[in-house]
Amino acid sequence: MNQEGSDRNDVPLQTQTQTQPGDPGAYFLGLDSKRWEVHKFGGTSVASADCFLKAAAIVEDQLGIGVLPPSHSNPNPNPNDTPKHLAVVVSAMGGKPKVTDLLLNSVSAAADGDETQVEALLGRIQEKHDTCIDSLFPQNTQQKLKDQIQSDISDLRDILKTVSLMKWQASRIRELVSGFGELWSSQILASLLSDQAQKRHSTGTPSPDKFTHHFTYVDARRIITIDEDAIQDGAVCWDISQAKVNEVYAQEGARLLPKGEDCLNHCLHMVITGYVASNTQGVATTLQRDGSDYSAAIMGRLLKSNNITIWTDVDGVLSADPRRVPEAHVIPEVSYNEAMELAYFGAKVIHPKTMQPAIMAHPQIPIYIRNTFNSSFHGTRIYTSSTTHTDRDKCVCGFSSIENVALVNVEGSGMMGVQGIARRLFGTLESIGINVILISQASSEHSITFATTANEAPKAIECLEEEFKRELTLKRISSIDVQMPCAIIAAVGDGMWNTSGVAGRFFSALGDAKINILAISQGCSERNISAVVFENESTRALRAIHAAFRLSHTVVRVGIVGVNDIGESLLKLLEGERNKLRQTFELDLQVCAVALDGRSSDLVISKSPVTFGVAGGSVTSAAYHKAMKSNPSKHCVSFTSEDDNRDIANVVQGGASALCQHVLIEDNAHSVIFDCTAEEEVGKMHATWLSSGVNVVTANSTGLSGPLELRKAISDAELRQGKLSASYLHEVTVGGALPVLSTLRDLLNSGDKIRRVDGIFSVAMSYLMWNMSPPESVTENTNFDEAYTHGAFRGDLIMPTSQHPNAEEGISFSTAVAEAIALDLMEEDVVTDLSNEYTARILMVLAKELGIKIDGNVHTIQDASDKLVDSGTKVEDFKKLSADLDEQLKDRIAKANLKGCVLRHLGSVDVKTGAIEIKFVEVPHNHVFAITPPTCAIVRFFTERHMVYPLIVQGPAAGADSTASALLAELLNLMRSKVGPRNGALVRANSSAKLTRSSHHVAMKALNKFALSYEQGTV
Repeated sequence: MNQEGSDRNDVPLQTQTQTQPGDPGAYFLGLDSKRWEVHKFGGTSVASADCFLKAAAIVEDQLGIGVLPPSHSNPNPNPNDTPKHLAVVVSAMGGKPKVTDLLLNSVSAAADGDETQVEALLGRIQEKHDTCIDSLFPQNTQQKLKDQIQSDISDLRDILKTVSLMKWQASRIRELVSGFGELWSSQILASLLSDQAQKRHSTGTPSPDKFTHHFTYVDARRIITIDEDAIQDGAVCWDISQAKVNEVYAQEGARLLPKGEDCLNHCLHMVITGYVASNTQGVATTLQRDGSDYSAAIMGRLLKSNNITIWTDVDGVLSADPRRVPEAHVIPEVSYNEAMELAYFGAKVIHPKTMQPAIMAHPQIPIYIRNTFNSSFHGTRIYTSSTTHTDRDKCVCGFSSIENVALVNVEGSGMMGVQGIARRLFGTLESIGINVILISQASSEHSITFATTANEAPKAIECLEEEFKRELTLKRISSIDVQMPCAIIAAVGDGMWNTSGVAGRFFSALGDAKINILAISQGCSERNISAVVFENESTRALRAIHAAFRLSHTVVRVGIVGVNDIGESLLKLLEGERNKLRQTFELDLQVCAVALDGRSSDLVISKSPVTFGVAGGSVTSAAYHKAMKSNPSKHCVSFTSEDDNRDIANVVQGGASALCQHVLIEDNAHSVIFDCTAEEEVGKMHATWLSSGVNVVTANSTGLSGPLELRKAISDAELRQGKLSASYLHEVTVGGALPVLSTLRDLLNSGDKIRRVDGIFSVAMSYLMWNMSPPESVTENTNFDEAYTHGAFRGDLIMPTSQHPNAEEGISFSTAVAEAIALDLMEEDVVTDLSNEYTARILMVLAKELGIKIDGNVHTIQDASDKLVDSGTKVEDFKKLSADLDEQLKDRIAKANLKGCVLRHLGSVDVKTGAIEIKFVEVPHNHVFAITPPTCAIVRFFTERHMVYPLIVQGPAAGADSTASALLAELLNLMRSKVGPRNGALVRANSSAKLTRSSHHVAMKALNKFALSYEQGTV
């Protein structure tokens, strides 16, 4: 008996425009010199009357005779084309409950002697089919089908009585009973298609293709024959089955088609039962698991079909399980090998045995996976090529996993170089029927690791310990260990072959997601990389590698504390830039939790915090304020924001201290908290967040300039997990939007040695001193820049102008402070700036970066500084001191003027001595410190390479929009190493410049308001 049989080596290829098999326009002539296609409808596709109507409409659409618009795969038929002949394979009715399940349950109930349950199950089967038939057919057709099903159920009842008497359910009986569902559903669909064809013929409705179509029901047991003794699941007897299909088609044609030349305009289509078959003795049997798909593939090869389409309830082969990776998408094309790898590793694609007949056919047959309920969608083609062949950036087509796995490790020095160990190990497993899923062995031969199911692991350990009892006693094998539950994560793609960097990207993604890899396996075909991980980390692992290979966006869960000017601006920036970041960086920043400040007990969280790729999954500024408005709170503040009807956020208790638990979830690899406050209580939380694995991006310097214990806790948290530790990003704490710390690090990392850092660090003090002690020739410099830059230079919109009566000579200290407060340049507590606390904290951060050990605290630096007020001064006391300070500073400025200097507020760090100083310094009129504009900071680096002429970083450091942009840029720089940009580049300046202009506009309005008040004497 020939198991392989002969195929269509001598069958001609008919083409319209192309000659590649499986492509549109190319087709083969198969059985009876007809052009065949096979369509298989699964249980969900025939679960109800409506589903049957959809299936029938799809069949007619494929023939070009239906009422549906032409589908993607079936454009308007060409009358000159060879007409299609269809073989439609049908599963049993699905839905809840499935008919096959009811049938199998009836066998189990009969074996238990429960006659009542048997009758109830048979009644449900009859009712399910009767309801469907009543909705589809007229009375005469209804009764014929119902009688047939009733007769079959009567036969079933007799079979089940035998089972009840024997109290034993033989496998042969279970197979016989379970196959009845396919018989009934295929008869229903065949009758439905025949009735509709007869209606068209009786009404004289012309067919677009000028052919008359006939549909006949065929029991697959008349055709498909398997040899159950050949292998465990049976092997198809191809020669016998081929002879039978030729015979059956001839018989049905003789019965239904006219004789002679009249039959040339008639097409006969077969509606065939899936799942069932006959053995070589003619006894009914089944094709086991996924048997209906296998039936379709077998018929495809027997008929020499042009394609096989599996109609199901999904759009095609997905890149990952959508329940675990919500951004999984349909893959347009996968190869046979890729589909088999994905199916083996648990993907709900198609069983590997289904592809065998299509692969063995000559030429091979493409298989399509399409959705019955979305029939216009193209689905997935499984054939010789793959999308991974054409897009090297997506060399991986998909990811799968096997759960509930046990990892067994056999280890010992006595295994090294000893022949026969592997044979004994796997021979023992084979003898007890243990299926080995994965094997990994080190080249040292010191250990052999294999994976099996968790259920089989205890039995495997017991037998291996018995087999290697002597080696274990002599310590030649030190241990036989098992780890479970585990999961195997597999990356699959033909495009991985000969592509460098694939494994690196795979394992880097798992490492970045803090996934511990227990074992690794890869074949030399390079089509599959597998890694064993703990089962509770498998979802996070799948999402991480899915994003790493650009099959979805990398999701970063975001928390924000501090809805002040900076926090409000950051919320709007994240909302406005979200789509751009998704497109350019494939990065999705989802704001999951927002706290007003460190004192509030309220926390606004997203109602759908785990929604991937959906705008509603992120808290927006409007959503935040809507949630806070609906929740009465003493701490609630109001920002003008356009109302948003989306109810996507709600308020819970916990405040900033609960941020971490809402941002950090098990199944997501990346999370970050933005600290937009200047509160010491929030700074104390930084170490806790870092230790939990959450990245921290902060504008708050109180953590790094706090007590020694806090600084040490933050440093320890940064290093706790080595390279896998969370990142502490604090660029904004020094110079706001200016790249001060990054410049410092670049100098040190490039081998330079920094000797001194000094400058104007406080924007508030910069504004005060400029307006009290203005430099000369400001107007000339401004005029030159405006002319030379052709409009690019806009000038500082809040420089002193003729709005001040004595602008040329400078204004008083109290007036300058009032202006700075009006422009929102000073801290909420003005004493923070005037007591040098703000500048001292900046210098402590710089000192830490320079490696200078500081035993004291910020107050030690303040006390030694040249300050205007003491740190403990109350605002009321400061108002009383204003007059004295006016006179005091006026005298100091006058003395400086006599020397041709201006007074400036400077801070410095001397690396050699470790000295940190803050003082007022008399600066020459033409010095860079003198002419640094207000609202700007300036930092000078004196290094071994920049000794005479220092490296200078200067620019606007104030403004909520600029600071928010800098905070976002910090995060993007961190994520850029994990997700490179597809197009475009990371340019922080673009958004900052745009936002800074907005800040200047707001500042100008504030200053105009102040000037008016000044003229009216109400300041």
